[in-house]
Amino acid sequence: GYRRPVDDSDIAGPMAFYQKARTESNFDEAIAAALSAVLMNPQFLFRVELAPDNVPPLTPYHISDIELASRLSFFLWSSLPDEELLAVAELGELSSPEELEKQVRRMLADQRSENLSTNFAGQWLQLRNLEAFSPNVRLYPDFDDNLRQAFRQESELFLDSVLREDRSVLDLLKADYTFLNERLAKHYGIPGIYGSRFRRVELSEGSERGGLLRHGSVLAVTSFPNRTSPVLRGVWVLDNIYGAPPPPPPADVPALDEAAIAASLPMRERLAAHRNNPVCASCHNTIDPVGFSLENFDVVGRWRDHDGDNGPVDVAGGLPSMDDLAGVSGLEAGLLSRPALLADTITEKLLTFALGRGVEYYDAPAIRKIVREAEPGGYRFSSLIMGIVKSAPFQMRTSL
Repeated sequence: GYRRPVDDSDIAGPMAFYQKARTESNFDEAIAAALSAVLMNPQFLFRVELAPDNVPPLTPYHISDIELASRLSFFLWSSLPDEELLAVAELGELSSPEELEKQVRRMLADQRSENLSTNFAGQWLQLRNLEAFSPNVRLYPDFDDNLRQAFRQESELFLDSVLREDRSVLDLLKADYTFLNERLAKHYGIPGIYGSRFRRVELSEGSERGGLLRHGSVLAVTSFPNRTSPVLRGVWVLDNIYGAPPPPPPADVPALDEAAIAASLPMRERLAAHRNNPVCASCHNTIDPVGFSLENFDVVGRWRDHDGDNGPVDVAGGLPSMDDLAGVSGLEAGLLSRPALLADTITEKLLTFALGRGVEYYDAPAIRKIVREAEPGGYRFSSLIMGIVKSAPFQMRTSL
């Protein structure tokens, strides 16, 4: 429970509770009192990392092997270290590069690493927001909780396949396969898939499906209940894929008054007010073109060539310093033309997940080193993970 060897001082407290309770009640109640003391101990409830006594305040230091074991297990398994990992840590061998790499590879091969895929997908791709996604039932009557869960499972299985097969993280955008069951395949318009079981489906060239930007999960959490949002989608891509999140909108600028804008106008014209206002234009000239590239997908991630009665969708878009990227395939090509940038962003998101804190300016050299060393192997998922666990931000902390 304490994720480290237990010493006499750990036992003394619960024993005192037991002995006091035993004088006043029966054995069962005394044991319950001792267990309560264990379960309420901060060492049990929290992952405590204490600086050695000889480290002055505000000084960087290497965490202990026992603490490293906890960081590693919660990063890769979202759970406690197992006996083998703790045994290696107790011997002081975990911090050696060879042993650390051996343990990371063992842990990634273990079934518990599915928790990394599931929880990282929830945080990075914002799949956790799917539970709150509820499209307008009049406009999207076919949407239900089964489809919501299918969206989530497709993305989790897809991310897990890239991790488990140790593929390049670039495949997250350019994959020619996905995971479908009958419900999701029918929603996407893909024939020949039957039953509730998810299976890997190879996609034909020119398919509307594939990488993350084509997943119903991502497209749904970046939509409003009654319409798509090029702004939400543009911000999502710039933050989570491109690695250049736009600043939040100024506090004194009101949101777009949708009631004053004709719903019959094409989306590009409805959002023109953003780009015509000088206060808004500096950001929206960057955000909106990214989102327009994804306009072939509706609120619930179905492919469309027309936006209802508003005519054909206009998917002309672009990225910063890259114009004329039409549609999702153009956006993917633009993002993949700068592979180091994509690898850098995913490394940042993984490091945030691993440390449980946001990435700061002083983490930048470590991130650049991880990405640089991963380049010769084509930015394989395992090389980014290995780089993170060997990095200073992961192995060190600053004393208080």
